[in-house]
Amino acid sequence: MCAYKRKTWVEKLNIDRKPIIEKVERDFAGIKKGQTMLIPTPKMVDTYIRQIQKGKQADAQTIRKDLAAEHHAETTCPLTTGIFIRIVAEAAYEEFEKGQQLNKITPFWRVIKETSATAKKLTFGTELLKEQRLKEGII
Repeated sequence: MCAYKRKTWVEKLNIDRKPIIEKVERDFAGIKKGQTMLIPTPKMVDTYIRQIQKGKQADAQTIRKDLAAEHHAETTCPLTTGIFIRIVAEAAYEEFEKGQQLNKITPFWRVIKETSATAKKLTFGTELLKEQRLKEGII
C-alpha cells in the first residue's frame, strides 16, 4: 500500500511554478472581465514580504497592487495571494521550529494581523505573530 505523504509548508513554498498573466474571462472578486491578472507564485509573495522593513507593514491589497505593477498586469489574483501569504507564514514558522533564527525567517507578522481570518487559520496559533508585531511597534 502506498501512503500519501503530505507536503511540508516549505515544500509548498518552493513549488516549481512560474507566474501567469491571463485575461479575466468573467467578473470576480472586484476584478472586471477583460482585465489582465497576475497569478503569482508562493516564492514571489515570500520575496515581497521579506523586503518589508522592520516596523512597517503591508496588507494583501498593497502586495497585489505592487506585484501587478511589477509584472505589467492590471491586478493580482486575490485568492492565490491570500493562500500564498498563509503558505509563507506556515513555511517561516516551520523553519523557526527547526532552529532558524527569527531574523532569518520571512517576517509574516508584517502582513498578517492577529485579528485577521488568515491568523485564525495558522496551525501554530498567533502568539509569535502578536509578540513580533508588538516588538516592532506594528499596531
